[in-house]
Amino acid sequence: MRDHFRSGSRMNSFGTSLKAALGSPLLPFWLVIALLPFGRSSELGTFLCLLGVIMLFARNRHALREHAGARLLLWLLAAYVGAALLSAVDAIMPGKSWSTVAALLRYTPLGLYACFAIRREHKLQALYVAVALVLALWCADAWVQALTGWSLGGHAEAERVSGIFGADNLKLGPTLAVLSPFALWAARRRWGLPGLLCAFVLVLGPVLLAGSRAAWLCYALVALGFAWREARSPLRFAGFCVVAAVLLGLAGGIAWKTSTRFQDRMQLTLLALHGTNQSIDSALSGRLDIWHASAGMIAAHPINGVGVRGFRYAYPSYAPANDHFVATEEACGVGEGACHAHQLALEILTETGAIGLLLWLAAVVLALRAWRRVGAAARARAFPVSLALGVMLFPLNTHLAFYSAWWGLLFAWLLGLWCAALYVEGDDERA
Repeated sequence: MRDHFRSGSRMNSFGTSLKAALGSPLLPFWLVIALLPFGRSSELGTFLCLLGVIMLFARNRHALREHAGARLLLWLLAAYVGAALLSAVDAIMPGKSWSTVAALLRYTPLGLYACFAIRREHKLQALYVAVALVLALWCADAWVQALTGWSLGGHAEAERVSGIFGADNLKLGPTLAVLSPFALWAARRRWGLPGLLCAFVLVLGPVLLAGSRAAWLCYALVALGFAWREARSPLRFAGFCVVAAVLLGLAGGIAWKTSTRFQDRMQLTLLALHGTNQSIDSALSGRLDIWHASAGMIAAHPINGVGVRGFRYAYPSYAPANDHFVATEEACGVGEGACHAHQLALEILTETGAIGLLLWLAAVVLALRAWRRVGAAARARAFPVSLALGVMLFPLNTHLAFYSAWWGLLFAWLLGLWCAALYVEGDDERA
């Protein structure tokens, strides 16, 4: 009877959280994630957040003084936008760089809205649950596509499951892996450890079948983060890692036998074991060529880079003759090359130079100091978004472009939520 009562209480709490997110000031901020698969429509949430911030400051001009998270956000965005601004001064494609800098300014009201709309713990948890609901829809759609070939996004791409994002927008894997902490947190909160393990497996399938190896690594890091959170001791952590490894192995084996998409991606990856430059480059889908060109750009523009979002325009000048990113349809456009550096540190160095890297490192130090100072309770409340940001920024991986309109928006959304989560008031702290 007691277990039944607790289960019912958790279900009521889940439903209450969801209603709070969908029928409250949280809605504009949540819309950014809900509309991510549909291109520029996600900017509707950004626009609504802008209107909300304008109304907030019209009522209270000194609102920033009342929220430490909002002030932290402004410092972090100053580093992010400042690196882009300084790179635009002598950019090789000034129009593109300056328009990017202007577009980055919209992240300020987006993050500020999160800080002021999410002031209490129950609102933060409501948003977590609402994001988990979106991810559940994405996963269900991806499973349907894996089994039938069709989804809400249309027919499956030949090599990967694309899900609701569509075959011409292969971002399901990276996005799902980065946002997965919200789904795992909600499952753990609702159904305990069994729910966490079930959710881990249900998300794992679409992540594997989406074919993004960067997403595979991100999801492995998410698994390690939750294993450490559950274990709280080295011995138990080792046990959880063994369980996670077994689940990953079983899922990988099943995918290998049942999915030609996954098998093709694994065979491509295993080419790296041959040890030659050509095999490693093939395994990395041509990333070595991109990284060699990046090194040339860094050497030629060490101070402030080639200009934010100028990588594709500079690439042909630093690529070898007959480079396939220039000569084939993989180029971003006529006369252009690879769209971005595919690695965070290289993106920063090539596009914003040493100045940009120093600003990013300063922001990381500031963020870590704030995270340490808020206390254990606040860090626990911010765990899902902290883990999401951590795996997104993990440097030993390949990345989407952090200054692009789409991935940059997701990064800024997580950054705003993180600054809000660190400083929310616990429900037991109310006066």
